[in-house]
Amino acid sequence: MFIDTHVHLNAEQYDNDLQDVIDRALAADIKKMIVVGFDRPTITRAMELIDQYDFLYAAIGWHPVDAIDCTEEDLRWIEKLAAHSKVVAIGETGLDYHWDKSPKDIQQELLRKQIHLAKRVKLPIVIHNREATADCVRILQEEHAEEVGGVMHCFSGSVETAQVCIKMNFMISLGGPVTFKNAKKPKAVAMAIPLQYLMIETDAPYLAPHPYRGKRNEPSFVPLVAQEIARLKGLTMEEVAQKTTENAHRFFKV
Repeated sequence: MFIDTHVHLNAEQYDNDLQDVIDRALAADIKKMIVVGFDRPTITRAMELIDQYDFLYAAIGWHPVDAIDCTEEDLRWIEKLAAHSKVVAIGETGLDYHWDKSPKDIQQELLRKQIHLAKRVKLPIVIHNREATADCVRILQEEHAEEVGGVMHCFSGSVETAQVCIKMNFMISLGGPVTFKNAKKPKAVAMAIPLQYLMIETDAPYLAPHPYRGKRNEPSFVPLVAQEIARLKGLTMEEVAQKTTENAHRFFKV
């Protein structure tokens, strides 16, 4: 049994065949999925989906790329929705310095606000980090994010950074990139980090694993992530599936 801990079934890429995508996931033994909303439209759709399917849960927050668009009203709305019994985390939030839509200071301020929000609603945080590791880790430390803990989604950093995050009460989540032949850091992390701190995800429809790289991703591909982690660790895929599922159940309280 697998849990896809980060998937965007609310994305427009699934508008024409969502039920088929879900059916393939269930057939692949994906028993639960965490649907991530990161702005008004995707959060609204995520909330619809968790009411429609008993095996879907939601993480809701505001993406750093669009931080400049987030208002205090948006944050109050997210906090209100977080009372839903199937909302299991705040995010994805974080920092993204690859795109220049939102200035760094605005991204950082919004990250701090969402950490505070997560503390108020007593939910863990889902962190997106792209080309901003030092600032991301610093802000998590300064705001004592360890009080609620969280997950470093689709982690692409070093083993050393992963170890720092684990000490802050964060899990490390690996996705499709760990299967890429040239992905040295995710593979090193998969080998070095104990299985008790790992979760798996697809980030679908993005970042499809090998051999589907460059195509639309979907949650039925999450066993490929588990398979590669098992290979790197010298374990069976069943061992990785069991432990990462236990981790996700504990972390998201589902």
